[in-house]
Amino acid sequence: MNTAAHLLATTPPQLLPARELMAFTLASHILLVPLGVALPFITLVMHYRGLRKADPVAMLLARRWSAVMAVQFAVGIVTGTVLSFEFGLLWPGMMGRWGDVFGIGFGVEAWAFFLEAILIAIYLYGWRRLKPWTHFWLGVPLPLAALLGAFGIIAANSWMNTPQGFTLDPSGRPVNVSVRQAIFTPMFGPEYWHFVVAMFLTAGYVVAGIYAVGWLRGRRDRYHRLGFTVPFTAAAILTPVQFMLGDSIARSVFHKQPVKFAATEIVWKTDTHVPEYMFGRLQEDGSIKGGLKIPQLDSILAGFSPKTPVTGLSSVPAADRPTATQATIAHWAFDIMVTIGSLLILLALWYGWCWLRHRDLPRSRWFFRCAAVSGVACLLTVECGWITTEVGRQPWIVYQNMRVSEAVTPTAASSLWTMFGIVVTVYVLVFGAFLGVVLKMRSRWRLADADSARASAEGPETDTPYGPRPELAATGTRSGTSPTDQGTGTAFGGDQ
Repeated sequence: MNTAAHLLATTPPQLLPARELMAFTLASHILLVPLGVALPFITLVMHYRGLRKADPVAMLLARRWSAVMAVQFAVGIVTGTVLSFEFGLLWPGMMGRWGDVFGIGFGVEAWAFFLEAILIAIYLYGWRRLKPWTHFWLGVPLPLAALLGAFGIIAANSWMNTPQGFTLDPSGRPVNVSVRQAIFTPMFGPEYWHFVVAMFLTAGYVVAGIYAVGWLRGRRDRYHRLGFTVPFTAAAILTPVQFMLGDSIARSVFHKQPVKFAATEIVWKTDTHVPEYMFGRLQEDGSIKGGLKIPQLDSILAGFSPKTPVTGLSSVPAADRPTATQATIAHWAFDIMVTIGSLLILLALWYGWCWLRHRDLPRSRWFFRCAAVSGVACLLTVECGWITTEVGRQPWIVYQNMRVSEAVTPTAASSLWTMFGIVVTVYVLVFGAFLGVVLKMRSRWRLADADSARASAEGPETDTPYGPRPELAATGTRSGTSPTDQGTGTAFGGDQ
C-alpha cells in the first residue's frame, strides 16, 4: 500500500469534511479581506486629496468607496463569524489544549472588529453632518483598526507555524504561558508584513481594475482617470516591496520550517546544488514529473550559494510530512503566486516608465487590459498564499506539537457534509446579495451622474458630500462652518 493510501486509511472519517468546510469558508472570507484591511486607507487618501486640493471628483470617489467599504464590512461580519465558530466546532482538540496560549490573537482581532464597526458607522454618518476636516480626522483610525485586526489573526497563524511561549507539563498540556512570546513568534514579523502589503497591493489593483474596465469602454473623464491613478500608483509602488518581502518570508520558512520549505519546493532528498522546479509534480517515490528544471537555483535562493544544503521531505518519517499530493498543491500554489507577482512587477514598471517620461498614463489598450485583470490575479495570489501556508504545514495543525487528525471534532462525517452543504448555500446567497447591492449602487451612481451632466455644464463629477445644502444655497451660509469652510464647500458643489 502506498504512503498516501496508508495515511488516508488511518485518518478519522470526519477529517476530510472538516478540512473541506474550513477550506471553503476561509477561501471565501479571504476574498473580502483585502478590501476590509486596505480600502479604508485608500478611501482616506482620496478623501485627503479632495480636501487638500478642493477636488470635487476626489471627494465623490471617496464617498462612493466608503459606501462599498460599509457593504463589504457587513458581508465580512457573516463570513468572519462563521470562521470563528468553526475553530471551536471543527477543531476542539486544538482549541481545548492550546486556546489559552494563542487565543490572545483572536481576542485582539475581536476588539479590532468592534472598533472598526464603530468607526465605519461614524465615518458614514459624518459625510453630511460634520465639518470636512473633522470628518476626515475621525476616519483616520479606521485603517489602524484594520491593521490591528490583521495583527491578531497573523499572530494566531504564525504561532501555529512556529509555536512558542509555553512549557509542557507531564500530561502534555501547556503551562507557564508567556503572552509576549506567544504573539511575537519567529514567523510573526515576516508573515505580518507580507500579509499587510499583500492586502494593500491587492485592494489597489482591484479598485484600479474597475476603473480600467471603464477606461477600456471609452469613459475617459477625470472621474475614471483619478479613480484609476490613485489606487494603481499605490499598488505599483508596493509591488516590488512585496516581492522582496515574499523572498524574505520564504527564507524564514527555510530556516524555521524546513519540511514545509521542502514541500513548497518539492525537494525529496537533503542535498546541496538543489535545482528549482517550476510547476513540477512530486511522485510517491520522490521523483518529479514535468515542470521546468533550473539547475542549482533552489540552493541559491535559499542561502545565496549553490552549496547551501536544503532539507528534503525524506528526512522525516512519512507521518510527519505532507504527502506527495499535498506537497504538489503547495508547490503549485507557491509558483502561481511567484509568477503573478513577477508579471505585476513588469506591469508596475510599464506604468512607472510612462509616468516618469510623459507624466501621463500609458496609452496602450493592452496596459489597461492587463490592469483590468490585475485585481483578479491578486486575489488568486492571496488564495495561493494561504494554500501554501496551510497545506505546506501538514500534517500539523500546531507545527510539530499537534496533528490535524488529533484536533478534529468527533462529530459524524455525514453531519459535517450536511453542514458543508448548508454553508455553501448560505455563502452563495450572501455573496450574491453583496454583488447585487454593489451593482445596484453602481447603477444608481450612473443615473445620478447622467442627471448631473444634464443639469450642469460642469459634468457629473461636481456632486460631493460637503458644501452648502440646496435649501441654504440662497443665503450662502451653513450651520457649524466657518467662512473658510463655506468657500471650500462651494468649490465642492451641492448635495444631490
